[in-house]
Amino acid sequence: MSTVKDIEPAFRAAAKGRAEAILVLGSGIYASHRKQIVDLTVKNRLPAIFRSREYMEQGGLIAYGVNPFDLDRRAAYFVDKIIKGAKAADLPVEQPTKFELIINLKTAKQIGLIIPPNVLARADRVIR
Repeated sequence: MSTVKDIEPAFRAAAKGRAEAILVLGSGIYASHRKQIVDLTVKNRLPAIFRSREYMEQGGLIAYGVNPFDLDRRAAYFVDKIIKGAKAADLPVEQPTKFELIINLKTAKQIGLIIPPNVLARADRVIR
């Protein structure tokens, strides 16, 4: 999907092609149409995993991605170092180390999906 006009046809194609699940990656287009995308996943009974927790507020099924609070904390650490005189080029490059898994059982029930207990046990947050 590259434009807003592509959202609904993409879901129709996924349903027609009997997709078993979808992965929604990060994009400005997607971010501004979260509710529409989540509603289409439920309407088409497509299990969907999202990269950010914001989709969960709209009723998304599963979110798995970096923990935004940890990213902010690490960014503040580097800002502090730079303000104290460190050269940005001399600071180490880091990759995220904290990820979160959020599962929405309400949505799972709506689409007729049963989440195994061992998966629920791994979740950082379960919406009931």
